[in-house]
Amino acid sequence: MDSQDAQIYRELRLKSLKENPEAFLTTYEIEKDKPIEQLRRNLIASDHRFTLGAFINGGLIGIVTFVRESNPKIVHKGNIYAMYVTPEFREKGIGKSLVQELINKAKHCEGLEQINLTVISNNNAAKRLYETIGFVTYGTEQNALKNGYQYWDENLMVLRLN
Repeated sequence: MDSQDAQIYRELRLKSLKENPEAFLTTYEIEKDKPIEQLRRNLIASDHRFTLGAFINGGLIGIVTFVRESNPKIVHKGNIYAMYVTPEFREKGIGKSLVQELINKAKHCEGLEQINLTVISNNNAAKRLYETIGFVTYGTEQNALKNGYQYWDENLMVLRLN
């Protein structure tokens, strides 16, 4: 994906935040007001950040973002963010293909040793997907996210590249 995809990215991102608000750190209310120019800048790929999209018949049906750490002591790590596939295309291999392509691209980052992600603890389908690719759970953060009186725990997962 690139800056020209900002509008269709925004539409899918907002849909993801409405459908699965517990799965993301940000909220629909925050994202809906972000200027399109900010999204365009965020979609410009670099050596340490990129977003991938899955398209079918010209429509965007899945997204995932990679961000490498920039602090010298943790630059050996990268993170997966904003993973989402529209419900009608789940369990068809789209999510797995997106994550595998992200890993393939990320492996070209010199010195990258591991990719981390967090997933809501009760999202068994997502955890199974990540496990089939090789991610392992190394911890659980209780009450990691909160909305009003609702809390969600997150599993911390890692894929070691070496």
